[in-house]
Amino acid sequence: MEAMNGRPELCREVPQGAELRVAELYWEAFGRKLGPALNPPEKARAFIARHLHRDRGVTALVDGRVVGVAGYQLDGRALTGGGARDVLAAYGAFAGLPRLALLALFERRARPAELTMDGIVVAPGQRGAGIGGLLLQAIAAIAAEHGRDRIRLDVIDVNPRARALYERHGFAATRTRRTPWLRDLLGFGAVTTMHRPVTSADLPAPREATP
Repeated sequence: MEAMNGRPELCREVPQGAELRVAELYWEAFGRKLGPALNPPEKARAFIARHLHRDRGVTALVDGRVVGVAGYQLDGRALTGGGARDVLAAYGAFAGLPRLALLALFERRARPAELTMDGIVVAPGQRGAGIGGLLLQAIAAIAAEHGRDRIRLDVIDVNPRARALYERHGFAATRTRRTPWLRDLLGFGAVTTMHRPVTSADLPAPREATP
């Protein structure tokens, strides 16, 4: 467990040089789901780190170390990248094609006035400290600044703690898709889509001018 006692600071990007750290956090949270498509873990973490879009993430740092990250999709770009060519280059054509089919299950396209989240994770030693809420507030501010009217995310049925966090921050379930055939392969049997409206109240307060 990481011993960090400083106050969290938010950064509206993945700091340069922190790509592998973010990939490690993502893999810790979503490795069970992404494993069939990207395993082995070492290769998967390297793939995620190599194809991150640093400007599509909000990070929380304590003592200068990333302890949380929230990714989002905006204007067709998400925090986690890597297209078909990248997957085939990393895993080869024979192994890459079935991986592409699995990755296609996770694709989500946002409507024009919507910001879609691309995952949120907080390091185990920092959970319960309000970092998840800070990240969600930052995502809401970004959505408001870009004129989006709602935020969308998906949560799987085996992650009730995450769903409770989202509900505390204004998200409401709108649809649940049952996928029992994926339970043995990916570890979950249902995905719930949640939405949160974006209003002018989500815009950051203007900074006071320095005399």
